[in-house]
Amino acid sequence: MMEILLALANDMFFASIPAVGFALVFNVPSHALRYCAILGAVGHGSRYMMMHYGWPIEWSTFFAASIVSFIGVYWSKRFLAHPKVFTVAGVIPMVPGVYAYKAMIALVQINHDGFSMLLMESLMENFLKAMFILVGLAIGLAVPGLLFYRGKSII
Repeated sequence: MMEILLALANDMFFASIPAVGFALVFNVPSHALRYCAILGAVGHGSRYMMMHYGWPIEWSTFFAASIVSFIGVYWSKRFLAHPKVFTVAGVIPMVPGVYAYKAMIALVQINHDGFSMLLMESLMENFLKAMFILVGLAIGLAVPGLLFYRGKSII
């Protein structure tokens, strides 16, 4: 149990760094940087825990992005800021860069070495995984807006 808590703390610490970095790139006010770091850590940490207990990365990313988005909407009302101030930087650590990179490497190898079924499988697997993770991030970010900011009722 202690190993999982240490791994979770490590994951959350290192996820907060790119969240703050991208918040700085997006000119987030300095008083909101700590909240961006917290959301990056909470989002990536919750995804880590869901994946640790056997959830697929796509669903884990969707629910973690939803958690980040709900917290960001709450903080935006509390601190009178736009929700994207907190949420965009909070989901950046969950962007599937490794899967997109592996897909592009397979595509370049197919172009350079010629068609191979193994390379095509690697390309499709990594490309589809990256796309489903990105869809999970996008829909997870949109969930509070779909639930709370609708002009008319859902039913």
